[in-house]
Amino acid sequence: LSVETGLPFILADLSSFSNTLKRCRNEKTESSVFSQRTEEASAVQYFQFYGCISQQQNMMQDFVRTATYHRAILQNHTDFRDKVMLAAYVGCGSGILSFFAVQAGARRVYAVEASSVAQYAELLVKNNHLSDKIIVVPGKIEDISLPEAVDVIISEPMGYMLFNERMLESYLHSKKWLKANGMMFPTFSDIHLAPFSDEQLYMEHYSRANFWYQQCFYGVNLSSLRGAAVDEYFRQPIVDTFDVRILMARTVKYTVNFMDSEEADLHRVEIPFVFQLTQSGLVHGLAFWFDVAFVGSLVTVWLSTAPTEPLTHWYQVRCLLHTPLFAKEGETLSGKVLFVANRRQSYDIQIVALVNQTGFRSGNILDLKNPFF
Repeated sequence: LSVETGLPFILADLSSFSNTLKRCRNEKTESSVFSQRTEEASAVQYFQFYGCISQQQNMMQDFVRTATYHRAILQNHTDFRDKVMLAAYVGCGSGILSFFAVQAGARRVYAVEASSVAQYAELLVKNNHLSDKIIVVPGKIEDISLPEAVDVIISEPMGYMLFNERMLESYLHSKKWLKANGMMFPTFSDIHLAPFSDEQLYMEHYSRANFWYQQCFYGVNLSSLRGAAVDEYFRQPIVDTFDVRILMARTVKYTVNFMDSEEADLHRVEIPFVFQLTQSGLVHGLAFWFDVAFVGSLVTVWLSTAPTEPLTHWYQVRCLLHTPLFAKEGETLSGKVLFVANRRQSYDIQIVALVNQTGFRSGNILDLKNPFF
């Protein structure tokens, strides 16, 4: 078809699919699990963001992310051949994971997507002549209904610091459609944390608040707000990357097994830590990153966001202590990190840290919903 003759058909398809999407959205359950845990304003913003083609492109162009999923699925083709899949990319987004499943031999794929990008996923399915294999299901995974149980669930629900956006809970919720002997891709995740020393980062973050130290800003004394500004800036986790030489100890690992975990397990996550410092200096905060594992019948494939690995769109995350702690090589830093889920699709983070030999103590409370880039 030429552009002139083909365009009306494309527009008609989009219009028809848009109407289907609206009907499905109007068929809300009385007690949606997603709605109960999420503020409406946050949900609207979230689905508008992921409904943009540009954001889908940003994720698809993350080579580490996309290539690792492709490799994990194709190298475990025996787990997909002639099987029924649920591609809940929570949602499926562009549908790229659904296409990978079909490439591996999947018989049928249910691609669930709640944002408006579902209409584009449907268009890609039709243009790739896979309507007999990939069924785009408009709606949230908590609200939709499937005609059958599935053999494998594929998803990419990880956010910054693993937990941000609370889509891991939607991923766990999708297990209600999984057969008793079914598989999940990814299968489990490890979140890593380690103390770091970075005087420049700390001072840069602190100096952001110095604007409010001015006593004559166009004749106005701003200094009474400096304390509040410092508190606000230090509540922001820092999303960036760094040289591993700033790390002051071996990492502590916390595992989330998606096969065994329940949604409620992620409402409050407490990670205790004990670090034996490998160098002396000021501890300015804790650094975080995560790995996920795809455990297949043939191979286990890892996707890592570690600072030693190629950069991904998740980067790494650092949380500053309000006051740095001085510690010597060989001393121990102990404490805990507490993640408490909130209705803004994110977490409040509380960090408490203690140098055992000196009794020096510090901590911070951070808002994962509002990171600094």
